[in-house]
Amino acid sequence: MKHVVIIPDGAADAPQQSLGGKTPFQAAHTPALDALAARGRVGLTNHVPDSLPPGSEVACMSLVGYDPLVFFTGRAPIEAAAQGIVLGPADFAVRCNLVTIRDRVMDDFTAGHVSTEEATALLAAAQAGLARDFPALAAAWRFVPGVSYRNLLLYRGAGTCGAQAAEDAAGGAPLGADLRTTPPHDLMDKPVTDSFPRGTGSRLLTEIMAKSAEWLAGHPVNEARIKDGKRPATHVWLWGAGKAPAFEPFTAKYGLSGTMITGVDLLRGLAALAGWKRLEVPGATGYLDTDYAAKGRAAIEDLATSDLVCVHVEAPDEASHQGDAAAKVKAIEEIDAKIVAPLAAHLAGLGDHRILVCPDHPTFIATKTHSRGGVPFVMAGTGVGHNGQTTYDEVAAAASGDAVLPGWTLMGEFLRSR
Repeated sequence: MKHVVIIPDGAADAPQQSLGGKTPFQAAHTPALDALAARGRVGLTNHVPDSLPPGSEVACMSLVGYDPLVFFTGRAPIEAAAQGIVLGPADFAVRCNLVTIRDRVMDDFTAGHVSTEEATALLAAAQAGLARDFPALAAAWRFVPGVSYRNLLLYRGAGTCGAQAAEDAAGGAPLGADLRTTPPHDLMDKPVTDSFPRGTGSRLLTEIMAKSAEWLAGHPVNEARIKDGKRPATHVWLWGAGKAPAFEPFTAKYGLSGTMITGVDLLRGLAALAGWKRLEVPGATGYLDTDYAAKGRAAIEDLATSDLVCVHVEAPDEASHQGDAAAKVKAIEEIDAKIVAPLAAHLAGLGDHRILVCPDHPTFIATKTHSRGGVPFVMAGTGVGHNGQTTYDEVAAAASGDAVLPGWTLMGEFLRSR
């Protein structure tokens, strides 16, 4: 039996005045999703436990079938896994955004979607600044470029030259379990003054963040961006710190192989930890301009050899962070037409199959931030019953009375069905 999971990241939302009192799912033209609803199960689930942050790092972990209360250690270690970085037991990874802060307000958590090439040059300057201003720490701490504004700061513990000096400077272990940080995408258009790290290791991270303004100011990359009318990367913003998680392989847990299609390192990392194949698709950007059709085609091709293919699309979440209801509706329609529709048609010709569509978490246009709470799912295919709904959206999901909780059990429910 073939299985497909589609994650429209952050697509769940509340009714919007600009959409005539409808949610983006309700406002969007989604014949393929509604067809799944008309022959399958529509219901609600919740992928974010109350004690954990409402981000994709927690919610997507739950969605791919792992209990975040057991396996979650932080966002950055997951993204380190995406780059093939192995963290030792004394190591930490910290997510490092390049951001634009003006007058102590988060103007852009992506620094104008700075390119990977630009980010690599800027982080080289940050590393040089770290060596100059924190000489005792430089051997243990290293900036690692990722994709665009999404990067890492790594701490190498035992066995790393200079690591003991770093630990001494931070009063023992450099970062503690009590460390609390704020994702920069939760601060859009808000003051950052009260949102710096708190807890063990927070002083060091805050000092690095503050010093980064000096390291990046006047950099040729920023000067060129300003000249071109683009936002400069004014600071690094550090968050999502943690140590390496210990995942049980998906094949051992659920008995199936998996493939991840995504434009985002976080999902690449989850796939790596679960032992899934990661399929890189040209044009999969992780933004609103992603090539939806290419993702759909790649998923169809990969079904020839994989038991389960997961297609993650970041675009609805990006639209919410921009507060753009129209762009969110368009992203949902693109997912429906270019991913859900061709995959559903292809699966129908393969015999036994199941398909699941579910956002990871709500991202509210009104607040431009991730949130916890219920998200709608639809599953259809062989052995999946019909619970009476004919549309796929938040209202239909609530009306169905069908709930799968906690969220991490949805994967098992989907694979087992009823």
